[in-house]
Amino acid sequence: MKKPKLLIIILFQNLGDERTYYAKSPAPPVSGALLAALTPSIVEIELLHEMIRPINYETDANYIALSFMDFCAAHAKEVAKRFREKGKKVIAGGRYASTFPEEIEDYMDATVVGEAEKIWPSVVHDLVNNRLKKTYYAPLAPPLDNIPPPRYDLVEKDFTVPVVTEATRGCIYKCSYCQLNINPAPHRKRPIADVVNDLSATRKLPLLKRKIAMLQDNNLGGDLTYAKNLLREIAKLKLWSLGVQFSFDCLHDDEFIDLLEQAHCGLAFIGLESLNEPSLAFVHKKQNKTTEYKELFMKLKKRGILTFTGMMIALDEDTEEYYDRLPNKLEEIDPSTILLSISIPIPGTPFHKLVKEEGRIIDENLAHYEGDHLVFQPKNVTKEQVFSAYKNINREFYSWRNIIRRWWRFISIAHFKGSIFKRLFRGVFLSAMMMKISIFQRHHARMKVYEMQSS
Repeated sequence: MKKPKLLIIILFQNLGDERTYYAKSPAPPVSGALLAALTPSIVEIELLHEMIRPINYETDANYIALSFMDFCAAHAKEVAKRFREKGKKVIAGGRYASTFPEEIEDYMDATVVGEAEKIWPSVVHDLVNNRLKKTYYAPLAPPLDNIPPPRYDLVEKDFTVPVVTEATRGCIYKCSYCQLNINPAPHRKRPIADVVNDLSATRKLPLLKRKIAMLQDNNLGGDLTYAKNLLREIAKLKLWSLGVQFSFDCLHDDEFIDLLEQAHCGLAFIGLESLNEPSLAFVHKKQNKTTEYKELFMKLKKRGILTFTGMMIALDEDTEEYYDRLPNKLEEIDPSTILLSISIPIPGTPFHKLVKEEGRIIDENLAHYEGDHLVFQPKNVTKEQVFSAYKNINREFYSWRNIIRRWWRFISIAHFKGSIFKRLFRGVFLSAMMMKISIFQRHHARMKVYEMQSS
């Protein structure tokens, strides 16, 4: 007897079919491949990432699992409606469903609240046996042991880096804009052997895709002793490149940076958020000091580690003068690449509560809460100044002249270790990586961000 089929969809689109945007992201989020790994073998599985391909509403799948964030909530309701009209059972999960289940329960056959590991298998069994409950509640912050490796074999070939996993969950800091602080859970760590097993469960992938991996933690450095021990084990895998995410203050620990190098870390994602000290204070990002940015970035560059840094504008302490100086400031501290976004007062966060109480929300449409729209009025800058800064900063930073200059500075400073062949290979490999990320961000800025200025 043929198994019923479950289609797992990681939603991404937020502005309707007429304004779809397919990203050129090098890696998927871990959520879909992990959910597939947790799924009992009583169903066949297909995984679809909407950031790279459209939903097929004529699928032969019997069941649909939707995972989505805030800005896709309205889209999720429409997707569920279309599938349910075709007789499909639809289950919702993910960050938004877990935070505001009451907002979507009426649109779904079932809603999963919380982390899926402890309850997803029972949800699937109930689904197949036609005894589905309306809502499933996972335990809060359960231990992270015995989590299987993600199903990398189901990830679309469009992604350069299908090997994505996480070593920790949560963050030790309380930045006021962060969604992690809506229903805060403690910073938790997985057994190191389990993480190494994830990074090794790649035999079905071609060589290139087996040798590059990303840890998609909120803050790998939340426990530096754990992070160091993990990096020592990852170093034994001899990856070509590892991507990690951690808070900026971790760079004060030289041993941590040395171990990143030994683990062949090629890319570090770090949330700078702002180069304006009052703006950092406003969002309670006390772990960042703008006077340290240049020095600490240099530590990574010398070890041949690229930086991908999150930046926000439209914070309450921003000024027009700060925006005018920002391109030169970025040139001075010299991050390899940046992800520039407009600050988002995510519902449920302290940031949202503040601007809501002060009557400064100007757009309640959650589809616009993705970092490309201005949905509230900042205190010291106008909407026109925000979008002008957004355009000017991206245009300057991602001009071909500046991309090439940053590449040359990086390749001139980096000290690659090993034989001549290994040094040459790593230099070429990281150069290609830097160019790919720069082109991706340049494309996003031109195709998605700018056209929304009048939205």
